[in-house]
Amino acid sequence: MILVKTEAGQLALKDRSLGLTPRQRSAFIMFDGRRSVGDVLGLGLGVTADDIDQLVGAGLLGRPDGAPAAVPAAQALTQTAPATSPAPAAPTVQHGRTPQQRYQDAYPVATRLTSGLGLRGFKLNLQVEAATRYEDLVALAPKIRAAVGPDSAAELDRALDV
Repeated sequence: MILVKTEAGQLALKDRSLGLTPRQRSAFIMFDGRRSVGDVLGLGLGVTADDIDQLVGAGLLGRPDGAPAAVPAAQALTQTAPATSPAPAAPTVQHGRTPQQRYQDAYPVATRLTSGLGLRGFKLNLQVEAATRYEDLVALAPKIRAAVGPDSAAELDRALDV
């Protein structure tokens, strides 16, 4: 399946309001109307089908003809998934936000906090950049809190809902 950036995606890219993980941003940029989902997944960027599904779900990517891209990326690769396959379990929602939404809110905060530490926070910043899930950021939160102090870490705590 070929995907392109939607109008909303183009606008978000221009004003830099995406709030994507580095992998998602790389994948988002690669969708130019010529590359298929399989091509982007095969580029070696560490992008997963879930990353692409999140971009589609956020309305940032769509089909070139404007029709909804309702087929999940993993299914688009194989086109053999049975029509009766069970729906994936819904993520646990806390305070009205899914773990993915909390991750998307917390990742830029954690990156900003750790990059502001300079050289002494370099390793911690690398750990944050390697975090790909909400649970990864929750595990790093105590280290970030210890490095920046509780007052500075309060924004991260709010984003994580911890």
